[in-house]
Amino acid sequence: MNPPRRVLLLTTPTSYRTRAFVDAAERLRIQALVVEDTPEVLRVSRPAGFAVDFGQPERATEEIVRLVAELPVRAVIPVDDAGTVLAARVATRLGLPSNDPDAALAARDKWLMRQRFAAAGVRAPQAQAFPALADPREVVADLRFPCVVKPTRLSGSRGVIRTDGPDQFVAAFERVRHILASDGIDLAQAWILVEPFVPGFEVAVEGLLTDGRLHVLAIFDKPDPLDGPYFEETIYVTPSRLPENVQARIVATTAEAARALGLWTGPIHAELRVNESGPWVIEIAGRSIGGLCSRILEFGTGMTLEELILAHAVGDPVPTIARRGGAAGVMMIPIPARGILKDVEGLERARAVPGIVDVEITARRNHRIVPLPEGASYLGFIFARGDDPAAVEDSLRRAHRHLSFRIAPELPVVPLASRR
Repeated sequence: MNPPRRVLLLTTPTSYRTRAFVDAAERLRIQALVVEDTPEVLRVSRPAGFAVDFGQPERATEEIVRLVAELPVRAVIPVDDAGTVLAARVATRLGLPSNDPDAALAARDKWLMRQRFAAAGVRAPQAQAFPALADPREVVADLRFPCVVKPTRLSGSRGVIRTDGPDQFVAAFERVRHILASDGIDLAQAWILVEPFVPGFEVAVEGLLTDGRLHVLAIFDKPDPLDGPYFEETIYVTPSRLPENVQARIVATTAEAARALGLWTGPIHAELRVNESGPWVIEIAGRSIGGLCSRILEFGTGMTLEELILAHAVGDPVPTIARRGGAAGVMMIPIPARGILKDVEGLERARAVPGIVDVEITARRNHRIVPLPEGASYLGFIFARGDDPAAVEDSLRRAHRHLSFRIAPELPVVPLASRR
């Protein structure tokens, strides 16, 4: 007998994506059991079994397995990067379809990813990894520039910095180390990746794996140049305007990269750069697109990306993975400066731009905002649709120009001893 139409969603308290998955489950008449990443010290007020500490994977796996013994599920789905490895561990224990935990870890850890790509001959930057506590002045002499410094497990371009010379490299390495420490990461166990900067045009691939076969859901162009020193993503537009033969090579390279990591089932999101040598894989994640970007993707007669992922996970028939006609795009509104967000003006004018579907500000007023490379979020999102990609891109840029942000400087922190 099959278990009830129930899935387990692994998420975080700050995830953009949880509501979209829960709403999709309701529309498909699937019960969603939500488990949040919550450290032990913060779990006193939460129902037992619905919050676990993802940072303690063995204990978290046991807690979830006990929970599922009482509430059987058909699938374990990670909403964001934080849950991908734990989802694979739990699903494997339960005998449910999943990626192998080692494959999930390779898609989460950029150093393991680079090693698997190199072993399989996937075109990707040839990286080196250094202990986070290493002295960058002792390794800089052996580097070639420009190069990119990045943490191995942070996501959303956090801590990713291009350097064009020795002094920049030393400063960037120390900055990445500070970002890791501010996240509470044990520097004695952490590594920092250094790899050549790959020039070119950047794209993203949204896909779904079934028994190792890649079904491409969308190829996104990123029309803004991503040349550094930081790599803040802004505009995604689909369908791609690249020639069909180039798109075919992007798809083939993405499939090759997924195989190299050992990914077998479920959603993937890949980032690639394209230059005269062809596509280069920057990274591939074992989860769907982040933020609120999935809102622009509809399939068949209106199926959302989350509905597609859930239906695939529970074994429902999927009528089609063909994307809705026309072009669509999203702008992740960048944070222009560090400080306290006081107000956002021009929202109605931005929403009135032809082609704009909505503008949503997700940053909270009177709260601190931090840009990359330290920051981990955006101010919000602009969504657009149109007849062709160029029109969609133009609508997004016009809408963004209508927005203005009032950001107050942060007040300095005064030590307690100085207040006496």
